[in-house]
Amino acid sequence: MLVSFFVQIGCTGGGTASDSGSTTTAMTDTGAGPAADVPTTAAADATTSGSTAGTPTTGTAGVTSNDGTSDDAADTASTSTSTGDAPCEQGTILCDAAVAQVCDGAGGFESEEACPMACVPGLGCVLCTPGEGVCNGPVAHQCDEQGSGFVDTVCDNIQGLACEDGACVGACAPNSLGASYIGCDYYAVITSNVVNEMFDFAVIVSNVSDEDADVTITRGDEAVDDILVPANTLKIVPLPWITLLKTAAPSKVVEDGAYRIRSTRPITAYQYSPLDYTKNGKFSYTNDASLLIPVNVWGRETFVVSRNTHQQKPGAYSVVAREDQTTVTLTPSATGKSVSAGGGVAADGSGVVMLDRGDVLVVHSAMIGGEPRMPDVSDVTGTRVVSDRPVMILGSHTCTYVPWNKGSCDHLEELNLPLDNLSREYLVSSPLVKLPNMTPQIKGRMVRIVATRPGTTISYEPPQNGAPTLLADAGDYAELQTEADFRISANHKIAVAEYMLGEGVGIQTGDPSMTIAVPIEQFRDSYLFHAPTNYESSFANIIAPIGATITLDGQPIAGLTPIGASGFGVAHVQLSNAGDGDHTINGDERFSVQVYGYGEATSYWYPGGLDFQPVGQ
Repeated sequence: MLVSFFVQIGCTGGGTASDSGSTTTAMTDTGAGPAADVPTTAAADATTSGSTAGTPTTGTAGVTSNDGTSDDAADTASTSTSTGDAPCEQGTILCDAAVAQVCDGAGGFESEEACPMACVPGLGCVLCTPGEGVCNGPVAHQCDEQGSGFVDTVCDNIQGLACEDGACVGACAPNSLGASYIGCDYYAVITSNVVNEMFDFAVIVSNVSDEDADVTITRGDEAVDDILVPANTLKIVPLPWITLLKTAAPSKVVEDGAYRIRSTRPITAYQYSPLDYTKNGKFSYTNDASLLIPVNVWGRETFVVSRNTHQQKPGAYSVVAREDQTTVTLTPSATGKSVSAGGGVAADGSGVVMLDRGDVLVVHSAMIGGEPRMPDVSDVTGTRVVSDRPVMILGSHTCTYVPWNKGSCDHLEELNLPLDNLSREYLVSSPLVKLPNMTPQIKGRMVRIVATRPGTTISYEPPQNGAPTLLADAGDYAELQTEADFRISANHKIAVAEYMLGEGVGIQTGDPSMTIAVPIEQFRDSYLFHAPTNYESSFANIIAPIGATITLDGQPIAGLTPIGASGFGVAHVQLSNAGDGDHTINGDERFSVQVYGYGEATSYWYPGGLDFQPVGQ
């Protein structure tokens, strides 16, 4: 099955800011202190090693040399030859005290500038030296990475942070955490779901450290819960449904709609909508779950992945802000130009919306015709979301069939990755499913591919007959229904999602659920992930290089089944329901993990974790 749509859309670069999630205010500070000592780069050493400190030989006619006389180019060339130093690359910025010098690539400088405040190699004239700063109580007053001014950051004591030498320090400081799904500051967001409220929305927090963690949950200024999570254990935390978010259309902004989760030690976090598939003798019938990511890896540009309106039930995406006065700009895809208007979002899916910390913007696809005999065309997938400050985005659906004409309906939700962290290559694999007293068997799924740039070409290893090979414009998508495992490659970055098929397709169990494929660049060599023990069965799909050694809970996994000639293989492992549901997995090479499970007429699916490294276009 191939679906492809056309939309002309602009493209701007995006970035991912990294901080502790504390309030930050950028300020131009002309009163910056003196420049700190900065190690000279190799290029700088090579260029200046033949000069006496403080008075450089530039190699440009008329520039004063070490002996106070005027050098010419020949003199400089002779000096360079005698030292054996190669000239620095053209455009390299060096510093001689407070003078910024731009190398011309021939042993001299194409320009020089006296800096009124400070000079930093690679940056030139700056207002302050990156990293220098002072503490004002819990506030770190620190020069930013560009040297353009000072930023005030409140070192959040709820995360165990303190200010030292102008920087926030502690186990939860950005420099301590790195860029991954492991963090100390998260937001959980309820998405629309028809499930009975007797079934709890919940988050599971797993303490990945060797020390106890104090976990605080708030909603706006309201305290919701405070729990102690012992070292290397987890806690299940039921949270009240928020009716405005649980209910579908219209699109809206819900102030303080997200639950904020902060910890004094690094944790992982997942949300379940709802947690249980059975309770008091009743079945929920509509569940899914999502990986949550800490605020220090949120992004500024994302292409939405959701699903079509189905039988008057909409698909959606939710945007949550971590900072006040966050401006969010929406550019709809071809299929996203019909939405349920509201919250500053027009009926054509466009809008500019201002969010404060913890606010949630939710945009629902329009509930228009085409049902039940054909799929609805309204789908917010491919919508481009750009913000001036980092945000997190979840794609979701109230309840849908997959495919559109095969029951039964189920809730969908999953994290959408920022553009910075997407890739041109992915590996995808089908889930297993297990009926009582039967050997696990392959369960088909739908694979959806979303373009982020025009003229996106796609290839597969091994080749997939009938699979889409071209997406004309950014925001276009295509999908295929398959049981195969394969590698997807593209000439531009793409987003890839997978949807489990309903129980009306193939093996008569399982229902739709959604995950995102993890880019190869974001693979890790270790994970702590969670699989609920209250489902009938749970599995992990592990994709790793052929020959890698992988251990799950200390036990080696069986051999990998090759994925064509990709050099990677997949192992499907059933997970034990004994214990608390936490699992550790390690490898001698980087690999990925997908976690999923089944209950009566329901399922869940999410990535077990990933890194958030920037990936070039």
